Amino acid sequence: MDKIKQTKQLVGEINRLHREFSNAYFETGKIEKINLSKTIKHVPVPHIYKYRLTLHESVNDYLMGADIDIKYFYRVKTRESIDDKIARFSTREDQYPVHNWLNDIFGVRIVLTANEIKSVMDLLDDWQDELSLKNWYLRDKEGYRGLHVYFKNKNNFYFPWELQVWDAQDIQSNIQNHEKFKRNFV
Repeated sequence: MDKIKQTKQLVGEINRLHREFSNAYFETGKIEKINLSKTIKHVPVPHIYKYRLTLHESVNDYLMGADIDIKYFYRVKTRESIDDKIARFSTREDQYPVHNWLNDIFGVRIVLTANEIKSVMDLLDDWQDELSLKNWYLRDKEGYRGLHVYFKNKNNFYFPWELQVWDAQDIQSNIQNHEKFKRNFV
């Protein structure tokens, strides 16, 4: 199977897992559903922590049943990283909805060639409705380059998940960039 088909398969599986986990977490009536299209002052931080902990404890159960044929890396954001992000975004003059910036509690990365990334970007418009994507963009700033794709299953109560697609040539600079700008809490 070629990398583009494998990437589409991965995108579909991440979205399916996001939907299944979110349904199991939010739709049972055990957890209060809070509209994440509100700003951080309307979203209790313990709600975020509980989601993160539950995801951290159960994500492997979901991934073990996934149909994924491409090498990928994943992580669940640490509580310290969440605190850092909340601190940065809650002090901004312009307040944004929580689901617009706390969109990576769960993140997956894959590495493709530049040509493969371009092919994926050309297909994302077609995949948006088919695979229920939230949005995507290509970030090329301050030594970091990567395609970011977001999943939220069109639900403002579900925390979005993120897929980052990196060019193999950008791995070292992207890692250095993350160490410099995204890990100030360490």
